Amino acid sequence: MQLRLDALEPHLAKGMAGLYVVFGDEHLLAQEACDRIRASARAAGFTDRSVFTVERGFDWSALLGASQSMSLFGDRQLVELRIPSGKPGKEGADALKMLAASAKSAANPDVLTLITLPRLDAATQKSAWFTALADSGVAIKIDPVERAALPNWIGQRLALQGQRVAPGEDGRRALQFVAERVEGNLLAAHQEIQKLGLLYPEGVLSFEQIHDAVLNVARYDVFKLNEAMLTGDVGRLARMLDGLQGEGEASVLVLWAVVEEVRTLLRIKRGVAAGKPLAMLLRENRVWGPRERLIGPALSRLTEATLERGLALAARLDRQVKGLSGHSRADWRDALPPDAWDGLFELAMTVAAPRDSGAPARSGPPARGAGASGRAQPGRPAASPAAAAAAAAAASRPRTAGPGRRLG
Repeated sequence: MQLRLDALEPHLAKGMAGLYVVFGDEHLLAQEACDRIRASARAAGFTDRSVFTVERGFDWSALLGASQSMSLFGDRQLVELRIPSGKPGKEGADALKMLAASAKSAANPDVLTLITLPRLDAATQKSAWFTALADSGVAIKIDPVERAALPNWIGQRLALQGQRVAPGEDGRRALQFVAERVEGNLLAAHQEIQKLGLLYPEGVLSFEQIHDAVLNVARYDVFKLNEAMLTGDVGRLARMLDGLQGEGEASVLVLWAVVEEVRTLLRIKRGVAAGKPLAMLLRENRVWGPRERLIGPALSRLTEATLERGLALAARLDRQVKGLSGHSRADWRDALPPDAWDGLFELAMTVAAPRDSGAPARSGPPARGAGASGRAQPGRPAASPAAAAAAAAAASRPRTAGPGRRLG
């Protein structure tokens, strides 16, 4: 059966199954789930433990032998199988189906099996071997903590160690500050929360205490840029681009991700104008998950002309990031920013905060630093109203000492 992570503790309190499968890419949560299962197994008398890791040339017969053997001294055994690739192969698939059949029949109640896997796609979850495991035991899917849910997750973790933020706006501000610092890096987030528990006593934490203690350990995923673009979160967009460049992400990959979002929006926009239902267009363009809820509001603030201008800018940026074009400050309407990452920010802003078609043209290239910090860089014009909207959200963001962009 499938089991949610938050239902694992009540399940273990009622009794243990003979087989558990933990799968997902959120390593902290997967490790904690496995630790809970191991602790319950020890309490139930499974004191002997064997660990197998599937690599090239792995001997599946050794695993089957361990799952069927009895300890010489009668100790109950926990057998752990780790499949880092998530692909057991044909021989492995057959072995896993045999393992599932054994667990379902409770042929050896003195053996408990724990299998860990990475995130699995929909096709793998429907495969015969995985279906057999899920039907014969308990499958626990570890979902990532999305950005919108991260402040609540941080608050819950603080509560586990007897700490909490102040009520009201100050508390929400503190949780948002921590979320900005640890986004995309849950293991580091866990460490920062533990550090707060070591530095300060139980009770209410002030914003100043959190601000002084929590380091900037955020790690950004290029494929999450579309969320910041669709929601119009300019501050987060600036932080993500800053972080991606600092981490050495290839600008051509970032350009591809942003352009794909612009193309998708343009196709859907044209489809809606042609009278097609939005739901059908979302399916046709493979828009699922959080993006499905964000596309509608984004389309309401965008025009076809804006998206077409974005694609024209993307074509020039493509040449720039590949070293095929120069740049000039003579005329911003035709020129590109000297820094390709400034151009990427401008391209993303066509979706996040599009300029009104009747607004006056800029007299010079936009300063991405100004968009994030509210201060124009020397030799550059002041930030536009859309870019300045990010100032309040990013004002408290510390300047990193790494190779990232200097904002302001």
